[in-house]
Amino acid sequence: MLGAASLVLGGIVGVFFVAWLVGRVRSADSERRASAERHREAQQREPPVEIGDTRTVAIEEFTTHHSGKRQAVCRIEGFVVFVEDLPEELEERDVIEVTILSFNRGHTSATATFLERA
Repeated sequence: MLGAASLVLGGIVGVFFVAWLVGRVRSADSERRASAERHREAQQREPPVEIGDTRTVAIEEFTTHHSGKRQAVCRIEGFVVFVEDLPEELEERDVIEVTILSFNRGHTSATATFLERA
């Protein structure tokens, strides 16, 4: 009797695990599709900045450039701006002044340089 109860309990746990796993896979696929759609939309609109513009932005997060240097990720009207040449003491949510240097190939993001804290 204990063996049968163990099999039933194991089966129930297995069903819950498979359901959880399927939900995770669907969620990841949905996030990838949404990200791809946002990227397509970004490619079809004009950037809200021009090279040489000086803007005030808030740091959302930090990332490491493929060169190994730390960059801040900021947004201007939803447009992603990667800021380089940062002082080490800056933190997320700090407000800074930047100058736009260049766009990526598809004009879906820009690179800027740090000027000063705002």
